[in-house]
Amino acid sequence: MKRTLDPVLEDLRERALRMGSLAEAILAKALRAVWERDPKLAEQVREDDLAIDRLDVEIDEEVIEALALHQPVADDLRRILAVRTMSGDLERVGDLARNIAKSAERLASRPEIPLPPRLQELADQTSRALGAALDSFSHQDAVRAQAVIDADDAIDEAEDQLIRELITETGIHPEWVAQEVDLVLIAKNLERVGDHATNLAEEVIFLAEARIVRHAAKLGGTASGG
Repeated sequence: MKRTLDPVLEDLRERALRMGSLAEAILAKALRAVWERDPKLAEQVREDDLAIDRLDVEIDEEVIEALALHQPVADDLRRILAVRTMSGDLERVGDLARNIAKSAERLASRPEIPLPPRLQELADQTSRALGAALDSFSHQDAVRAQAVIDADDAIDEAEDQLIRELITETGIHPEWVAQEVDLVLIAKNLERVGDHATNLAEEVIFLAEARIVRHAAKLGGTASGG
């Protein structure tokens, strides 16, 4: 049974890594559409998101088949469940990138305003977190996964500061309010990408060490494991 399931587990891992690569690429393209005021790039993001959705469906189908045919237990079951959960987070990253691209299209259609430097900083932080989470999955590196989780508070704080700055800016330049609203939406979508990167990292720890760390901070630092 184990020999039969090994190719399935490897295929699920490869699909998840491919999905992760597409998620990184679509986020980068959506942000380029913002920086470059390029509506054509923003349009491409919608098409790119379909490829992520297709992989999510393929993983779902393969997981259902593996559960039905092989009835996996222990480590094999943990690996299957982790990949399924991660694919859901990656699918959401694609959706969030599409939201950013919609804001980019609207920004490109309106008078240009200066982009706050903190927006670039938040985008860099979020992109690094997503890349690090995926790298930790590729290497099953629980230490690096924990670093992604630890960095999430900094992303949240950067988003809060950016939104406060944008609200202040609307008082100074009320004629910019439409553009500022889209910048707030971009900031919120980036923060959500950071949340999904954290979720991915938590699944890596579950996969590598059989420890459930989700919500551990809220529950007083407790985590369950086998």
